Amino acid sequence: MKLWMIAALALLAACGVDGEPEPPEPRAPSGVTISGEARIGIVREW
Repeated sequence: MKLWMIAALALLAACGVDGEPEPPEPRAPSGVTISGEARIGIVREW
């Protein structure tokens, strides 16, 4: 049981060890555009 706790503590302590997170590099526009409309529901006719 103690070994499991030590392993968990070591994993948690290693979080962020390589420094602060960095934002991803901006991507070039792909030229693809997606548009539309979506609906969901139940239709009941009398």
